[in-house]
Amino acid sequence: MIRTALFASTVSLVLLAMPAAAQSPEEVAAAALENAPVFDGHNDVPIQLRGRYGNVINEFDFEDTLDTGPDHPSGRVMHTDLVRLAQGEVGAQFWSVYVSASLPEAEAVQATLEQVDVTKRLIARYPDRLVLALTADDVEQAWRDGKIASLMGMEGGHSVGSSLAVLRQMYELGVRYMTLTHSKNTPWADSATDTPVHGGLTDFGKDLVREMARMGMLVDLSHVSEEVMHDALDVTGAPVIFSHSGARAINGHSRNVPDSVLRRLPENGGIVMVVGLPGYLSEAARQWYIARKGEEARLQAAWQGQPAAVEAGLAAWDAANPEPKATIGDMADHIDHIRDVAGIDHIGLGGDYDGMQTGPVGMEDVSGYPALFVELARRGYSQEDLEKIASGNMLRVMREAEAFAASQGDVPPYEYRAGEPR
Repeated sequence: MIRTALFASTVSLVLLAMPAAAQSPEEVAAAALENAPVFDGHNDVPIQLRGRYGNVINEFDFEDTLDTGPDHPSGRVMHTDLVRLAQGEVGAQFWSVYVSASLPEAEAVQATLEQVDVTKRLIARYPDRLVLALTADDVEQAWRDGKIASLMGMEGGHSVGSSLAVLRQMYELGVRYMTLTHSKNTPWADSATDTPVHGGLTDFGKDLVREMARMGMLVDLSHVSEEVMHDALDVTGAPVIFSHSGARAINGHSRNVPDSVLRRLPENGGIVMVVGLPGYLSEAARQWYIARKGEEARLQAAWQGQPAAVEAGLAAWDAANPEPKATIGDMADHIDHIRDVAGIDHIGLGGDYDGMQTGPVGMEDVSGYPALFVELARRGYSQEDLEKIASGNMLRVMREAEAFAASQGDVPPYEYRAGEPR
C-alpha cells in the first residue's frame, strides 16, 4: 500500500513538472476572442444606407446583405451584416454617421442628423441582436445580453457646423466620438489630405477639443494633419483615438500616424485602431496608386479632348500593371510597429468596412477578423495581448474619457458668440 502511494505521488509530481501542451495559434486566437469580442472603431454601413436606399430601410434586410451587389453601381456587395458580424466575432461597433465633407456646413449638420436617425432606426429594428451603447458599462452589458453594442461616431468636424452648441446636442443624441476633419479642412482644423491653412488647430479648434473632453466625447484624430494631432494632444486631458488609421512608418500615406505621435500615446493613454483599407496598409499598393495617377495625368495631357483614348490607355496600363494586393500580414505589420513604438496598450481595430472597395486578402469583409488574430498569435502575441487589441484597450480608453469628463463637473461649457468667425 505504501509502495503504491509512493508510486502514485511520484507520477503526480512528474505530471505537474511536465509543461502543458502548447496551444496552436488558432486556439490562442479563439480563446482571446471568446473573452474579448472585437470592438471595431469604424464602419460605414450608415452611408451605404443613404447612398443605396436613401435611408428608406423598413424593408432592408441587415441579417444578410450578400445580395446587395445590384444596389451599387460597381456591383459591390456590402461588407457588413448580422451573420458576418457574428462570424467576425464583432461584439461592439462604432457606426460612422459620416456625410460628405463637400457639403456646406448647414447642410452637413442636417445630413448628419439624418444619419444619426437612420442608425438608431437600424439598431431598433434588430433589438435581439443590436443595442445602442453610450458608455463602457453599456458595452459590457450588451455582451452579457448576447448583443452587439452599437455606438455612433461623426466623421468630420463639418458635421457640427463649427458650432459648440451643435456639438453638445450631437452628444446628447448619443454620438460618442468626432473625427476632427475628413478629407477637407474645416474652418478651424487642417486635414491630412488638404492644403494646410491653419498650421494645426485654431484657437476655436483647441476649445472645441477641450469641450469634447469636458463632455466625454472622444477626440478622433484619423484624417487630421500631423500638426492637428499634436495640437489636440497638447490641449485635451482625455485619451484620444484614431478610429481607423495605420502606421506611417509602414505605409507613408498622410492618413497614417507618424512615430512622433505614436511616441506620445503612452502619456496620453490613446489608441490607434488599425484600419483595413489596402491603400493605407500596403506601401506597394500606395506606390501603385501614385503611379496610376501619374499615368492618368500623362494620358490626359497627351490626349486632350479625347476621353476615349485616355480611357483606353489607362485600361492598357492597368492590364500591364496589376494592383498589388494588401494582405493580413500587412495589417499585422502595422500592429507590430505600433506595439514597438507606443506599446501593446495603445492598439485597437477600426476596419473601415463599407467605406472602401475591399479589405485585405483574407479579410475582405467583417467576417475576417479571426484570421487576423490567428496571424498575430503566430507572431507570438499572447492571449492577453490579443484581448487588449480586440477590445480591452478600447474599453479602457472609454472609461478613462468618462472619468475625465466626470472630473470636469465644475468646468462650465465653452462658449463663443453666435455668428463669430471660427
